[in-house]
Amino acid sequence: MSIHTTPRGTARLRIAALVAAPVLVLSVACQGGDDGAQGSDEVASAPGDKGGEGGSRGKEKPAATGKSAFFDAQMKYVRCMRAKAGLKDYPDPKLSGYLDWSKIDALVDPKGKGEEYKGGKDGVCAPELRAAMNLEPERDAQKDYESMLAHAKCMRENGVSEFANPTMSGGNVLPGGEANPTGPSMDRDSPAYKKAREACADKLLEGLDGMQ
Repeated sequence: MSIHTTPRGTARLRIAALVAAPVLVLSVACQGGDDGAQGSDEVASAPGDKGGEGGSRGKEKPAATGKSAFFDAQMKYVRCMRAKAGLKDYPDPKLSGYLDWSKIDALVDPKGKGEEYKGGKDGVCAPELRAAMNLEPERDAQKDYESMLAHAKCMRENGVSEFANPTMSGGNVLPGGEANPTGPSMDRDSPAYKKAREACADKLLEGLDGMQ
């Protein structure tokens, strides 16, 4: 059974925008599948790197897998966002393949509808984003939970007393943050909140930034 790290309703605007996009399913999670490409931590080798009869000559080039495929798919999405969505400064993904949300946040139009988070206007790059998300390497839900728990504790220790812990339910990790999603109590734009986030940023594992 797959274990997922699932965004809570209180996750940032980009998370809500992705969930709301009809063609997307956000899953910062164990992507497990039957195709063998998802969930691998190996970087793809070039054809012919390994020995064997006949090498790779005359054979179809194998598809990239694992982190290599994830990074390549994210780059395809980024190029689409630059060319088709009109965001020429859309940042490259990190070497891990995860998008650089802090830089993407800086491009967001406050009067818009979060298109920068969900594949551009009318989801012009949504297929590329969905393809990249489907290739995200497998995650360890327990480690994700422990990381978000440490982050939540750090946020409280740095003055954001109402920051709630994440929870585990049915194998799913639900990020913390707002205790009541329908009645937000934290001012995420306040200097105090931003200072706490900066102080606690290193508590979150790669790929969890912005999840709570």
